[in-house]
Amino acid sequence: MESKITEVFDGIQSDLSHKIRLKNSFAREDIRLIAGVDLAYWEEGEATVACCCICVLDFSTKKIIEIKSLIDEVNVAYMPGYLSFRELPLIMQTFKKLSNDPDLVMFDGNGYLHPRNMGIATHASFHLNKSTIGIAKSYLKINSVDFIMPSNNVGAFTDIVINRIVYGRALRTHKNVKPIFVSCGNWIDIDTATEITLELINNESRLPIPVRQADLETKKIKRRKSLLF
Repeated sequence: MESKITEVFDGIQSDLSHKIRLKNSFAREDIRLIAGVDLAYWEEGEATVACCCICVLDFSTKKIIEIKSLIDEVNVAYMPGYLSFRELPLIMQTFKKLSNDPDLVMFDGNGYLHPRNMGIATHASFHLNKSTIGIAKSYLKINSVDFIMPSNNVGAFTDIVINRIVYGRALRTHKNVKPIFVSCGNWIDIDTATEITLELINNESRLPIPVRQADLETKKIKRRKSLLF
């Protein structure tokens, strides 16, 4: 049964992958609002439940102006490489709650840095019709390719090259702190994704502000809910 499901998922990802464009579809000066998206999971009895949180940031002031979250049961089992099929329904429902319409969306997860170049940031772009960036806290090894640790300077990075193609970057956002892994989602290039990410780093975290805030919110909700079960 699972093999049939993954075969269908493979076909969907393959069809979408031909439509990925790693070029900016926007002018930098037109970016006003940037959203960060994260999900957290826990068990409630026999059910798997998830919370999606979206934090919208004003790019000029670097302040969070809106936070929305939604909790629901998850009906798609976890399968490595196909996480987007599990997360997209809840993400799309949460986006409907927003009062502000973000110009660009950052995901706590990968984009092009994926075996089929279809991490959550890339897959979601087609449903949101927005430029997206993937921000991962840990490295997803593809084809046994390891990343090269960037030098210990803020803004230092090394490209993750697989089959002679840049899939993403290991980016140092703070000195003496582990790098993060930046990849294009869609309709953006890797240099712009890197620059925007660095502009959204503050002294509190190695993660860009909207992603970190979404991560904090989902963890807070998970802790509160987990106390009930």
